[in-house]
Amino acid sequence: MQGGNGGHVVNSGEGSVTGNFRWVQIVADANFSSITDETMENVADLQGFDHIAGTGFGGNITELTVASGTVIAYNQ
Repeated sequence: MQGGNGGHVVNSGEGSVTGNFRWVQIVADANFSSITDETMENVADLQGFDHIAGTGFGGNITELTVASGTVIAYNQ
């Protein structure tokens, strides 16, 4: 279950956040200008388009920048 270790709400006003995140949940349609995950191949393919609210993705995310929308980045 997500959220057991806390998380961080990130929106375009805040922009960038760093940490050790296991799951990113899209709360309001979101577009990312940057996502860093050293263990995920082709992670840049998740940048530059709108992700629909209610969807999400997991990994070992250490940084993300939200260009638009709102997400919750859940801690590992």
